[in-house]
Amino acid sequence: MCITASPSLSSDQEQKDFQQKRRKKKKKPSNQTLQIKQSIMSSSAEEGGSSGKSAAASTATRKKVSRTSLILWHTHQNDPSAVKKLLEEDRDLVHAHDYDSRTPLHVASLHGWIDVAKCLLDYGADVNAQDRWKNTPLADAEGAKKYKMIELLKSYGGLSFGQNGSHFEPKPVPPPLPNKCDWEIEPSELDFSTSTIIGKGSFGEILRAQWRGTPVAVKRILPSLSDDRLVTQDFRHEVNLLVKLRHPNIVQFLGAVTERKPLMLITEFLRGGDLHQFLKEKGSLNSTTAINFALDIARGMAYLHNEPNVIIHRDLKPRNVLLVNSNADHLKVGDFGLSKLIRVQHSHDVYKMTGETGSYRYMAPEVFKHRKYDKKVDVFSFAMILYEMLEGDPPLANYEPYEAAKCVAEGRRPSFRAKGYLPELRDLTELCWAADMNQRPSFLEILKKLERIKEHISPDHHWHILG
Repeated sequence: MCITASPSLSSDQEQKDFQQKRRKKKKKPSNQTLQIKQSIMSSSAEEGGSSGKSAAASTATRKKVSRTSLILWHTHQNDPSAVKKLLEEDRDLVHAHDYDSRTPLHVASLHGWIDVAKCLLDYGADVNAQDRWKNTPLADAEGAKKYKMIELLKSYGGLSFGQNGSHFEPKPVPPPLPNKCDWEIEPSELDFSTSTIIGKGSFGEILRAQWRGTPVAVKRILPSLSDDRLVTQDFRHEVNLLVKLRHPNIVQFLGAVTERKPLMLITEFLRGGDLHQFLKEKGSLNSTTAINFALDIARGMAYLHNEPNVIIHRDLKPRNVLLVNSNADHLKVGDFGLSKLIRVQHSHDVYKMTGETGSYRYMAPEVFKHRKYDKKVDVFSFAMILYEMLEGDPPLANYEPYEAAKCVAEGRRPSFRAKGYLPELRDLTELCWAADMNQRPSFLEILKKLERIKEHISPDHHWHILG
């Protein structure tokens, strides 16, 4: 349910895990400020020895895409010198924007980064640019109560437009659907007396609690953000999406609290934890187990991708794949905070969606490059998960998540090193992470391939967790 720079609730934890792993291996950490010695895209051109006007133009385009990501990142990191350096090289970057049409000035205004905002304004940033919620930077600053930023933006002619604008009268947050639904849960029914936190992020936390005597997972929005229209809009979106989903490999929605504060979303609690922790403890899986895990994930995703109402997950990763129990005999796909419901007319429609959405390490290259994409972005993420199950390590584990995504966008893929798994699984992985999204199979096709592989190696279909 993240709005600006954090891809998901668990992105902070991913970074901590990455740093901890590096310290154990006693490797020098990579540059945390992401100041790149040279563009990955230009590096590719040098290594490949490409020449000619068309190649140069293509490289320049990719470099521009990479810089768009960088200026948004450095703005969020409150790094005015890095922002200024990028603008000196390309003044047009001051108008860069992400999938939600949020410019660097929106990001700076929301966080109150005065020096970054002054730099952007000096380079001609549109002080009244509007994001997809029609919010201007001033509206964001007012919503976040950044008073010095409000004064600065007004001095440059900033106006307060949008859902967070000061000219809007405060209104109570409406429920996700017009009428009270049978899934609306009374807060008094939720018992937090023995609750434990199982996830935390910028906008809320996930707790294990009790509902009518049953263990449940509760995503609870921070009380201070229960009136924030950007946060509540994403909350309503996730509730409306989950209400429609019914499948054995999709985490089951049980209800929500939408009429009182704090806002809460309640789903079944799965005792086995997530696939990320499981792989961290077990390491690489044998072929039989990897196939069974992959089948469960693919079944859930095939259901989500069913036309004409296609749901693109957009943040498929091990942390969002949950194990039903400690026996690890059943997996479910969860966390739909970044998912999108798209009604398609034709099976090969490309949806008009761009921008960085999801977790960098598992992100498809077309998403990182801010290009139009379709449901095949989930297939790419599935390939990265399959690789991790076979190898026991995250893809491109020696890189920071952001750097790993850039390497993938450049055309690099993780190297296979483990032994003992079937070559057919490697072939499937490579097919699913093809650079051309049109070459990637659908999840229905993936299911057929996995079933054929399984028939040849496991006639009794037993599960074996350790290789």
